[in-house]
Amino acid sequence: MQKKGFAFKEDDEFQYAFESLFPFELTSGQNQAMEEIKKDMEADTPMDRLLCGDVGFGKTELAFRAAFKAINSGKQVALLCPTTLLARQHYERAMERFATFGIKIAIFSRLIPLSRQSSYLKGVEDGSIHFVIGTHKLLSNKIKYKDLGLLIIDEEQRFGVAQKEKIKELKTNVDVLSLSATPIPRTLQMSLIGIRSLSQLNSAPVNRMPIQTYVMPQDNNVIKELLERELARKGQVFYVHNNVTTIYEKATYLQSLVKDARIGIVHGQMEKDDIEDVMIKFYNGEIDILVCTSIIETGIDIPNANMIIIENADCFGLAQLYQIKGRVGRGNRIAYAYLLYKGNKNMNDDAKKRLKAIQEFTELGSGYKIAMRDLAIRGSGDILGSEQSGYIDAVGMDLYMKLLNEAINEEKGLPKEEDNIRKYHIAVSRHVDAKYVEDDAIRIEIHQSISKIKSREQINMLIKEYTDRYGKLSEQILLYMEEKYLEYLLKKSDVESYKETTDEIKIVFDEDISSRMNATKLFDLSIDMKLKYKFDYRNKRIIIKIDPHETTKSYIYGLVNYLEAVDKNVVKR
Repeated sequence: MQKKGFAFKEDDEFQYAFESLFPFELTSGQNQAMEEIKKDMEADTPMDRLLCGDVGFGKTELAFRAAFKAINSGKQVALLCPTTLLARQHYERAMERFATFGIKIAIFSRLIPLSRQSSYLKGVEDGSIHFVIGTHKLLSNKIKYKDLGLLIIDEEQRFGVAQKEKIKELKTNVDVLSLSATPIPRTLQMSLIGIRSLSQLNSAPVNRMPIQTYVMPQDNNVIKELLERELARKGQVFYVHNNVTTIYEKATYLQSLVKDARIGIVHGQMEKDDIEDVMIKFYNGEIDILVCTSIIETGIDIPNANMIIIENADCFGLAQLYQIKGRVGRGNRIAYAYLLYKGNKNMNDDAKKRLKAIQEFTELGSGYKIAMRDLAIRGSGDILGSEQSGYIDAVGMDLYMKLLNEAINEEKGLPKEEDNIRKYHIAVSRHVDAKYVEDDAIRIEIHQSISKIKSREQINMLIKEYTDRYGKLSEQILLYMEEKYLEYLLKKSDVESYKETTDEIKIVFDEDISSRMNATKLFDLSIDMKLKYKFDYRNKRIIIKIDPHETTKSYIYGLVNYLEAVDKNVVKR
């Protein structure tokens, strides 16, 4: 059964007072997301919700309102951040936002003196501190919460495997709200298949302008001009060079192009403290150009940084590109992103799609669309990740997904489905062409609907729905539906193995169903449908060999009709 959680109390005058002090009116999208979060919190099962929205779209304010609701119900709240700088930003905003209500807030990071941290530890343990903000230090065994009720995770995908294991320990019977601008495909897929709930923020904040995005071949003369132009308007620049072995050489070269610029360097092989020291200098305006690797993709807020130049942009993932691009455009000035590629390089199709998508989705609020496009381009991958578990590659994705769905249903208290773990490789394209539906989210919805087909009635219903909404279905999509239905029938009919070659299709029924088949009826049916047929007495299996050229219209349709007839007329129940 699904775990019991704490049901937070409904909004009262204190909640209304806290929310009224926010200087801006919430958008309709923010209001809807807040209602979804509160509904989850007021239920007696633990919340696990992903809040997806671009930078500045109000994720932090909604998180603070959820935090107040939890504290107002007598619980403690923890806000987990991937970097010291981000923790500091959240702490400063929280101190200002919660000041009127006497809520005690602590911050844990390497920049906080040990004496102050020691005082905080006591306050967290005795409950006098209500709201705890910090980096991975929050996951330390030294921090003992008196009564943790809500865990807020900012950019969960930025935490490592060991840290995620600690997060799982914290999550037990605790409501969880995860914040992300562009969830990675497997995180988004977890929301799409029902492991966690999803709320979206799509409305742009006041005075925010889209980032002007350009994809172009790398040209050092153009780079020099761009840097000089941005520094002339007293702005700061991110220069992404994602190669640690040559990053210092690149910084030296950029210094030769713009001699008066103050240049800093950060990359993943530096000590964490050194990285954060450089980032704090950049944050304080002491560095003009930050030459960096993709390490800067975490959501820091530097309003004066309004240009980013990304070398070899075709080598980055789509959501990663969008996340890196989001480092600029935080202020009220027009921001620019330049995605460079080597002019003589022969890019693969996926790289071209990524660069086209990042240039296409320039409007504010595109983070979710980018994540959906990324999911469409490269798939969901392993939900837990082969690197995290070490076993998924060996088990296989289909078996893994079956076990995962069983675990989800068990958590939800649903009965376990009795289903053979069998996969049948049927030679049909499982593709929904963008010419039929351009929107990535809708195409993924179509894939999901087709994957659930278990009857002829479902197929007819989907055909009617999609024809009405998007126009006539292609033969390819119709075959895709039949293939999914065939796969269901193969499982239902206890087919042990299914194999296609250019000359024949071989279906082997398992021993149990073979013993319950009426051999005469099966023989007559096979003759009527022009199928080659034989018994394998030695292994007590019935094997059907079919010539695909002899089935009507398409062998898929013929096999579906055949298995339906076998199930109805041949098997003794």
